[in-house]
Amino acid sequence: MRRRTCIAVGVIGLLAATAATAAERLNGEQIRRIFEGNTVTGLYTGSNLPFSEYHHPDSRASGHNRGVPNNDACWITTADAVCYYYGPQEKRRTYCFTIETSGDLYVIRSRPSGRINGLARIEKGDPHGYAAKRSDWACDGLISQAPGRSRLARR
Repeated sequence: MRRRTCIAVGVIGLLAATAATAAERLNGEQIRRIFEGNTVTGLYTGSNLPFSEYHHPDSRASGHNRGVPNNDACWITTADAVCYYYGPQEKRRTYCFTIETSGDLYVIRSRPSGRINGLARIEKGDPHGYAAKRSDWACDGLISQAPGRSRLARR
């Protein structure tokens, strides 16, 4: 009986800790305010490979993904997500994510699947100097120009 009581107390403690740090889903405006002018740094959950991107106010994203330097990355927020697009319009790749926060941890979920894509933290400003490195591309803001992604423009 005493063992069951200890297990029950342990489970209740875990549930209470989880509830205390429950994740909050952010809307697009909240994401923009947090990401803009700051660096999002973390690991992809499937590979444990790193990413770190400074989010310029003009929609460029400088830094790297999986250790590969960005040379054409852009970001934009929608009503409930952040979307990144890479490449020229005719070859554009677009990825959208919902963002949840629990304390200083940001959970990045692929949209529309909801699968956790990565875990990140926000670094204030540009501590790695990504903005000072080559970032001479411009962002057009047209995530709908990605092949097979025209439905994004209707949302």
